[in-house]
Amino acid sequence: MSELEHNLKTGWRKSSGGASLPEIHRSVVIPTSASFWRKLFAFSGPGFLIAVGYMDPGNWATDLQGGAQFGYTLLSIILISNLMAILLQHLSIKLGIATGRDLAQACRDHYSTPTVWFLWILSEIAIAACDLAEVVGSAIALQLLFGIPLIWGCIITAADVIAVLLLQNKGFRYIEALVVTLIATIGICFATELIWSKPGIVGILLGFAPHGEILTSPKMLYVAIGIIGATVMPHNLYLHSSIVQTRKYEQNFPGKREAIKFATIDSTVALTLALFINAAILILAAATFHWSGHQDVAEIQDAYQLLSKTLGITGASILFAVALLASGQNSTLTGTLAGQVVMEGFINIRLRPWLRRLVTRLIAIVPAICIIGYFGESKATGLIIASQVVLSLQLGFAIWPLMRFTGDKNKMGEFVNLRWTKILGWTIVAIIILLNTKYAFENLMPSAVVKSVYGFLGLPMPQ
Repeated sequence: MSELEHNLKTGWRKSSGGASLPEIHRSVVIPTSASFWRKLFAFSGPGFLIAVGYMDPGNWATDLQGGAQFGYTLLSIILISNLMAILLQHLSIKLGIATGRDLAQACRDHYSTPTVWFLWILSEIAIAACDLAEVVGSAIALQLLFGIPLIWGCIITAADVIAVLLLQNKGFRYIEALVVTLIATIGICFATELIWSKPGIVGILLGFAPHGEILTSPKMLYVAIGIIGATVMPHNLYLHSSIVQTRKYEQNFPGKREAIKFATIDSTVALTLALFINAAILILAAATFHWSGHQDVAEIQDAYQLLSKTLGITGASILFAVALLASGQNSTLTGTLAGQVVMEGFINIRLRPWLRRLVTRLIAIVPAICIIGYFGESKATGLIIASQVVLSLQLGFAIWPLMRFTGDKNKMGEFVNLRWTKILGWTIVAIIILLNTKYAFENLMPSAVVKSVYGFLGLPMPQ
């Protein structure tokens, strides 16, 4: 079947260019007669690249602040965000495998040109915000480990373009292997930190239960939205729908159904590991700082300095910084691929990977250097948290079309969302949009306007 015939059959309005990331498209062969475990191994990898975005330096900043200020309370937000992520990434997988389109291409095929450009700009803002967190996080780790000033650390991170190019030339499985290795490093570091911090099991279990005060406290809601933005990342939806197509599986219903099954297992396992690491960061901050008189710890640097002193273990701070560096460097790999997918998918502009990454890096490095240079290094963590809130505010513009496309039988055929999936998915969309609207209204609008609206509705002002 030609691409045009496929578009007409599945309901796509117009034909577009070839696959995103063409150099790795269907480059990993899936053995057709292999055992379950061999096939699962062959499909494993993309989920771990996506999981990187759920444990990047942006998560560190929000989780540290949430744990230090509010104890275990925001563990429920981490859990809910992760469950949202598992479903949304599953839908992203389905879209990519069932239609042969990544989310950015699907938007370009379906929406008008002005809408496509609007969504593309929002996606680029989201990637720049994510990249900014990676730049600053890596720079902080370099400063903590080697004493390099933050501004120079930000500049050094631009050199990762070379590493990404070398890995892409070797093959996609090499990128996946490096990512899994770095994730394992982060996991081992935090497993050790948790053993040293001896958190309260009962408090942790209670923390996973939702608390109503999260919605009534602006400070807690701000950090909660930051956690959602750092966990459910919009550019990961675009990326996942593309890199699942790196596998060469049978292009028929049984082959696609099997591909969706194995890719979903891969994604769910990887995101469960990300949940552990995210929760571990917040638990460590709560156990170490919240009940020891250090609730005001909001900077990653402060957490590093206090960790060994509070726990009484010299290596605690070093492990913390090593994990942070691994997290920041890991995120640069997925940022490269996401930027390429978004640019190629939305507006069909294909730049050399090193040029695309360099442009993205400059967009992140310039504001980071300006803010750190003007306000000082003490604002670095605040910059990371603000970037995660920006990500959260962009999220609705990615999940809305994802839900719309995967719920359209003309586009998805036999893989269209079931009724329960539609209900749950649209509920997630509504929750995210409502939370972001509440945050934007209460924190970005002039206080006089907020007071007037709350007064007109007869509601008390949130404290």
